[in-house]
Amino acid sequence: MVDPPLLELKNLNKYYEDGFHAVKDVSFSVGSGRLVGLIGPNGCGKTTMMRCINKLHSITSGDVLIDGESVKDRTPNEIAKKVSNVPAELRGSFGLTVYETVMLGRYPHLQNLWWEAETDEQTVSDALNKFGVSHLQNKPLNMLSSGERQRALIAKAYVQEPRLMLIDEPTSHLDMRYKLEVMEYLRAMVRKDMSILVAEHDISLMARYCEDCIIMKEGKIYATGDPKKVITEELIQEVYEVSASVGFDKDGELFVLPKRYKGEYHL
Repeated sequence: MVDPPLLELKNLNKYYEDGFHAVKDVSFSVGSGRLVGLIGPNGCGKTTMMRCINKLHSITSGDVLIDGESVKDRTPNEIAKKVSNVPAELRGSFGLTVYETVMLGRYPHLQNLWWEAETDEQTVSDALNKFGVSHLQNKPLNMLSSGERQRALIAKAYVQEPRLMLIDEPTSHLDMRYKLEVMEYLRAMVRKDMSILVAEHDISLMARYCEDCIIMKEGKIYATGDPKKVITEELIQEVYEVSASVGFDKDGELFVLPKRYKGEYHL
């Protein structure tokens, strides 16, 4: 018997209360051990779709399955044991330290209601070291640099021991060094029993690190596949309305050089 995909979306639709159709009949699957890039312009439905996957948003129609099981009837705690989330923006840290923030990731697994076990403390300590933030563990999260804070939030998602990690714009506001550092961490984290779906605007970065990509436009899937094969000048123009040069450097890495906006200006 063939195992089901780790993640499968079946004709997923999401309407907001104002009637806006944000995600339109989206279907795709992701196997285990994959780093998958989710690419598309602002407002194309990337974040909404990811919030449907972990039930932060209700599903209007269709379904999301994790290991062949629908998320519809699952509690948030049950979903959190399989899916972790790193949001694009930190909406208040409530004065929590780095250690306290990362420990929050263990809550779906806690055996005791009011305190953590020694194994939870060891898991958090190991993650702090792994992501290079152990020396910051007593520092308030809101006092960190963008790169440090991103590593702390990824550590929090990591200690959940998820099957699937959803990461929204992990390199926004980061300089070149930290962009590469974060993506190196993500690539190293992927293992045979866990996959990562990462939404990102830096197409060249996604092409370098991701094995697969999903390109969205206006709430729909526009293309999927190996980024070095599906990302072309024609695709960039169709999806982003931008004229761009797409090529490969001497190491065989794909790059995208935007040149000019081809759509209409509304001044």
